[in-house]
Amino acid sequence: MADTKYDVLMDLLHTPSPSSMEMEIQKKWINYVKDYADEIKTDHVGNAIGVLNPDAPFKVLLAGHCDEIGFIIQRIDERGFIFFEKLGGINPKAAIGMRVTVLGYQETLTGVIGVNAQHHGGSKGDIGVQDLYMDCGFQSKEEALKKVQIGDLCVLKTDPEILQDRYISARGLDNRTGAFIVAEVIRKLSEKDLSIGVYGASTVNEETNMGGAYFAAAGIKPDFAIAVDVTFATDYPNVDPKKLAEVHLEGGPVLAKGAPIHRKVNHWLEKAAKEKSIPLQYELTPDATRTDADKMRYTGKGVPVALVSLPLRYMHSPVETVSKKDIDKEIELLVTMLENLTGDEDLNPLHDDV
Repeated sequence: MADTKYDVLMDLLHTPSPSSMEMEIQKKWINYVKDYADEIKTDHVGNAIGVLNPDAPFKVLLAGHCDEIGFIIQRIDERGFIFFEKLGGINPKAAIGMRVTVLGYQETLTGVIGVNAQHHGGSKGDIGVQDLYMDCGFQSKEEALKKVQIGDLCVLKTDPEILQDRYISARGLDNRTGAFIVAEVIRKLSEKDLSIGVYGASTVNEETNMGGAYFAAAGIKPDFAIAVDVTFATDYPNVDPKKLAEVHLEGGPVLAKGAPIHRKVNHWLEKAAKEKSIPLQYELTPDATRTDADKMRYTGKGVPVALVSLPLRYMHSPVETVSKKDIDKEIELLVTMLENLTGDEDLNPLHDDV
């Protein structure tokens, strides 16, 4: 792709980052952000944080997680076939017949997830992860153990694709797009005269326990935080729009509404959208968001949160798909909202000043 910033995203998408093994992708994220941030922070769980205006008393945290779903090796049988558990909410049916990158303790290698031939009955009924196995070409357990061990991680082996120079399709767009958007917000805000401190975090472990977001917010103690994630698009066949919010690719960023979401923060986002004529979409999170926002909210004395999401088709599959236009609009929305803040904002919802 001609656009340098999208080269960065493609590099992140090519980098395996299963939950708890995000070190390589974090180093790449830091290498990009360090040229724009006033300060780079890391912590004991592996978060990477780019800081702008670190001396400002009013602090805002943006969190986009960089980890992806995958597998963790559970056992190896006597013939060298590898069995595994899910690492995050992976769809077993989507894995059948796929290639796999095994991040072994001795080396990285390729395997395939076996599939029963149609001539032999094919795959029948509900498929669970316990029904799947990897074939890496080993002929015995002894041979396999020279290269892999129990607890090694694996991801599906796919390459990102550009569709009509409009959409990006890849595994792990959930949520390396969020980490990328946070990096781009830091880059663009580095050229602004800010009245607040901005802490852009590429967080870890969201797909499994959201511990990265907890550590980030607990360490930074922001005045408020925004989770930058993805959400379900409903603009493709076989989706029931009656059960889900209407969310379309190229329809703009998606704001969450519900009990966990701070109304004033949403108001500031909507004001920024109106200023820049950015279209917005909405989803409901009545009790919880199931994103980093939930963990950040419960750190310290409590952190007001909002959730800004990128519309995404085919969630947790090898072919997740997003729009470049939506990415650009989300970056613009967050940059505008943050540069408009004075640092004197009153977050108390009982004070009617919006």
